[in-house]
Amino acid sequence: MISYAMVGSNDLEKAKKFYDEVLGVIGVAPLMEHPSGGRMYGAMGQPMFGVVGPYNKEPATFGNGTMIALGMQSRDDVNRVYAKAIELGGKDEGAPGIRGPEGSTFYMAYFRDLDGNKLALANFG
Repeated sequence: MISYAMVGSNDLEKAKKFYDEVLGVIGVAPLMEHPSGGRMYGAMGQPMFGVVGPYNKEPATFGNGTMIALGMQSRDDVNRVYAKAIELGGKDEGAPGIRGPEGSTFYMAYFRDLDGNKLALANFG
């Protein structure tokens, strides 16, 4: 259902370095440069993720209550991507672990990037 998701940044060079490393942990490479000076990640025909400068040229802000979940192939991927995000200056919003009712297989972690955008890392077992 989702084609792509994007977050805004006020320091695109710093944000691109952050996401190059964070997404590189699971082998997701830059796909193309965005006209705003940002970058798109993933593959054509697959859901993509981008970090961009806002179209209206106003400062980028994060949405209160807005979150993007990135699907992970394994719990280990959740752990590794979360650890890399925190290592690079991301802020903890929920360490890796099981979420949901008793017996749930949802394994999640949450962090905020350098601009305060909230991302979830999700493995549904």
